[in-house]
Amino acid sequence: MLAVAGIAGTAPAWALEPIDVAVDKPALDITGLVEFRMDAGDRLQVSTAPGPDGIVRRIEVRSSRQGASDTDWFVFALRNNSDEQIDRLLVAPFFRLAGSGLVSPDLGSSRIVSISTSQGFAPERQASNEADVFQITLDPRTVVTFIVEMKTSSLPRLLLWQPDAYKDTVNAFTLYRGIILGISGLLALFLTILFVVRGTIMFPATAGLAWAVLAYLCIDFGFWGKVFRVPPGSDQAYRASAEVMIATTLVLFLYGYLNLNRWHVSYSHVAAASIVILLGLVGVAVIDPVLAASIARLALAIVAVVGAGLIAYMAAHGFDRAFMLIPTWILLIFWLIAAGLTVSGSLVNDVVQPALAGGLVLIVMLIGFTVMQHAFTGAAMGPGVIGDVERRALALVGSGDMIWDWDVARDHIWTSPETEDILGVEPGTLEGPARGWLEILHPQDRDRFRTTLDAVVEQRRGRVSLAFRLRCEDGHFRWFQLRARPVLGGDGEVGRCVGTLLDVTDARTTEERLLHDAVHDNLTGLPNRELFLDRIIAALARSRADGTGRPSILVLDIDRFKQVNDSLGLSVGDSMLLTVARRLARQLKPQDSLARISGDQFGIVLISEQDPERVAAFADSIRRAIRAPITFGEREIFLTASIGIAVYDGQSRKEDELVKDAEIAMHHAKRLGGDRLEAFRPSLRTHGGDALTMEADLRKAIEKEEIRILYQPILSIAENRIAGFEALVRWDHPKRGRVPPQEFISIAERTGLIIPLGLFVLDKTARQLSQWQEEFEQDPPLFASVNVSSRQLIRHDLINDVKSVMSRVDLARGSLKIEVTESLVMENPEYTAKVLIRIKELGASLALDDFGTGYSSLSYLQRFPFDTIKIDQSFVRGDGKERPLLLKTIVGLGRDLGMSVVAEGVETEEQAKELKLLGCDYAQGFHYGQPIPPEEVRRLLDRRQRVAAQ
Repeated sequence: MLAVAGIAGTAPAWALEPIDVAVDKPALDITGLVEFRMDAGDRLQVSTAPGPDGIVRRIEVRSSRQGASDTDWFVFALRNNSDEQIDRLLVAPFFRLAGSGLVSPDLGSSRIVSISTSQGFAPERQASNEADVFQITLDPRTVVTFIVEMKTSSLPRLLLWQPDAYKDTVNAFTLYRGIILGISGLLALFLTILFVVRGTIMFPATAGLAWAVLAYLCIDFGFWGKVFRVPPGSDQAYRASAEVMIATTLVLFLYGYLNLNRWHVSYSHVAAASIVILLGLVGVAVIDPVLAASIARLALAIVAVVGAGLIAYMAAHGFDRAFMLIPTWILLIFWLIAAGLTVSGSLVNDVVQPALAGGLVLIVMLIGFTVMQHAFTGAAMGPGVIGDVERRALALVGSGDMIWDWDVARDHIWTSPETEDILGVEPGTLEGPARGWLEILHPQDRDRFRTTLDAVVEQRRGRVSLAFRLRCEDGHFRWFQLRARPVLGGDGEVGRCVGTLLDVTDARTTEERLLHDAVHDNLTGLPNRELFLDRIIAALARSRADGTGRPSILVLDIDRFKQVNDSLGLSVGDSMLLTVARRLARQLKPQDSLARISGDQFGIVLISEQDPERVAAFADSIRRAIRAPITFGEREIFLTASIGIAVYDGQSRKEDELVKDAEIAMHHAKRLGGDRLEAFRPSLRTHGGDALTMEADLRKAIEKEEIRILYQPILSIAENRIAGFEALVRWDHPKRGRVPPQEFISIAERTGLIIPLGLFVLDKTARQLSQWQEEFEQDPPLFASVNVSSRQLIRHDLINDVKSVMSRVDLARGSLKIEVTESLVMENPEYTAKVLIRIKELGASLALDDFGTGYSSLSYLQRFPFDTIKIDQSFVRGDGKERPLLLKTIVGLGRDLGMSVVAEGVETEEQAKELKLLGCDYAQGFHYGQPIPPEEVRRLLDRRQRVAAQ
């Protein structure tokens, strides 16, 4: 392996400065005096240090790993200037805590593979479980160069020891380590026994921490390798696992000792997740010990900081265990700071590593003492016989009630100090004569307190059960419940009154909240219907007593509010109701009352205005306030309301009758189109009472097919011929005569009768159209339009109804038109589009009625499969300057989209000519004919067919 001067090579060589070795120096640290040759290959050429003769030689050394290109080396030279032979031990420790690092730490390893010398024999390796030790002999007056092949790329420390001094040092540390291991082992064993005796979670957690520390010390002191025959320098995985277990058991101890599961369940989740993750690092330590140790050391720091925060927080809230753990945790934090300085290399000393080991045992010992204090102090009362008096005293203490004792003879009240603590008053404030309590009692409770105590003393029997309020130091009052009973003396008089005092403030607050919620609306906070009726009763009683002022009852209901909920959602609807409530409240005076009676219905008790005209003006201001637009996002929502008014007439009437009268007037306003005021009149009561009769009559009329269908002609403007008809429903009541469509249609919508009524109209119209198409052939064939209501459209059965009707009759495809209004389409555009597409697939055609009166029509028009658009009559008969332009635009839009255009409400020849010039396809109205029964339709078609034939 060694070649002397003259051997040529390509590798560079350096001359060394020899290190003087003194005879009398026991140890010499040469770590910083060696020269490293990193990744120098499997051959290393070195220029030796000059000998006594001044000659520099060159030597070449070969690695034990042939062909390895990453071999690391270090080189140094020693000089013996004495005339004696010097024997030294070259020591390279396997593990050194100082400078090992926090992230990617050096966990120890064998550092030296072999040593070559420039002269003499190679140093011999000495047996050691803690370091690479080589025996070096230096002859007198010689300089020897040493070439060391490294096993790892790091060299924490390199020392030259006198053999005896090294032996003494090892023996000294061995004694210290033995003491530390003995204490740690006994502590772990004792805590394990304690766990067996007391099985709560903090005891196994503490025992686990002690065993983890013991395992770490056994590895650090080299005892682990002797017991389990681990090759020297190969305990990295064990060391990393021990550090992981220390962090894991520390988390478990903190969780168990502080009873974190009592504070919040999330603490348990966090602790469980941390323990699982740390235990998983034990498996990582087998594969990558460095990574596992890095995470474990960081985890220890995190646990210390988080634990300090938890202990401080819980100690501030009076948790006794947290108080007791503060000294130990402070010591742990100082230990971690010292350990951090050590591993970072800021604190370097031979004593640091053993001192930290001793400090770790001291921390475990303090934790054990803290746990033992809980194990052997404050224990549960031992078994034994408990007397009746003791049992009652224990029960009173366990109940948490405060004692209240009134010595009647001395007129002296004593109560538990907790009462004064709750009130925040000075100690002794509540002790003294009974009259002294009157000063801190609520003024409304003083008479009851005095009367109750006097009654007990005078009657010499009974029990005291009294709730009263006591004033705190800050001026607030707290509720207390006193339960006491008199104690009679030998003379039969009351000697004292003894009982308990309980703070019931929270219960009273909850009770008041429940009482408030029982009579108030949860959304708006306004009084509900019950409280509204109560306030009407009070207003009526005041009016009868004073003889002045007549309260007025206003009931208002938001028009078409269901459409807001259906199209925008319930949350938006709630926001609208809150806005309406605030607007209404701003209109009232202090003596008036506002309530939310039901969903979108509000009630007002108006007292501030007496004159009928002023009441009407007030109601109109309410209507206008609701009409103001409400901004929601980028759009404005307009609401209207129907308002009913009922004025108290001075007669003896019940409050619910007034509300009912106002509701009848409100419903009448709705029937007239909404957004209006209606005062109650006796005639309206009759009309309102007939609503049920009307519903029953309508149901019978549908069942007996007494509903008539009239057909209004729709003409082709260009050809001046009848192209089709619109089916219109009429009801001739046997007693009432002709009932307006808007009246019985609204009843049908409200009661659900619109479903059978709509199916009846659809079936009759389809059958009638089939007969006309068979009798009167024309190209294109006659068509008929049938209106669909919102109730029909939202039912999925509408598709089945159309399918059933189409299957029973023979109709030209597209000749049966289903009409829906634009506002109806926009209530739920996504669902409506799907339904309309299915209906069109069945062979019907679709018409959009009242086009131009809704909103967002242009943006949604192309999304629906409409064949026809019907222009609202307001664009045909209006007088505005923009009307012709709008009419022209709508007609052009329909033609550009390939749709037929029908104009409604044509009444004059001028309107018909205008529509013809604009290119409108069809028109209907009184100018072309009023709705007529089927037999007249047949005669009309027959007459026109004969005229066309001539």
